[in-house]
Amino acid sequence: MATIAFKGNPVHTVGELPAVGSAAPDFALTNGQLEDVGLAAFAGRKKILNIVPSLDTGICALSAQRFNADVAGRDHLVVLNISADLPFAAARFCESQKLANIVALSTFRAPSFGKDYGVAMTDGPLRGLLSRAVIALDENNTVLYTEQVPEIAQEPDYAAALAAV
Repeated sequence: MATIAFKGNPVHTVGELPAVGSAAPDFALTNGQLEDVGLAAFAGRKKILNIVPSLDTGICALSAQRFNADVAGRDHLVVLNISADLPFAAARFCESQKLANIVALSTFRAPSFGKDYGVAMTDGPLRGLLSRAVIALDENNTVLYTEQVPEIAQEPDYAAALAAV
């Protein structure tokens, strides 16, 4: 269990992020077309998992926008923006913000994702949502980098995540 903060107050997660060097757990998350998508859909590409509580919050939106801009032109890399938002809402957000370089995926059919990746918050006002975390994977889904952001209202270290891939 990790201890993070929400506006300075302690919040706990269900576990820890996958270890660097380990194989990333596979998943079946839902995209904006209501298709279930796993890691195999991005075979041969490096991946950044930008895990957020909800795109309907300022810092989550900002992180999606920032990663979208930072990966433009990097065809070997895909950013998967993962939240509990409904697929319709996440797709609408990406369309309205013209975020063509990220793939929005929802855990609404796959609550096990939060447990498998150690990011489900177990207490606090956002209990049940995902903590803010970034995980970088290589082409074979080996974990290269992880960051459990210590304060939910804080942005991740974009440069470190991008440097890992």
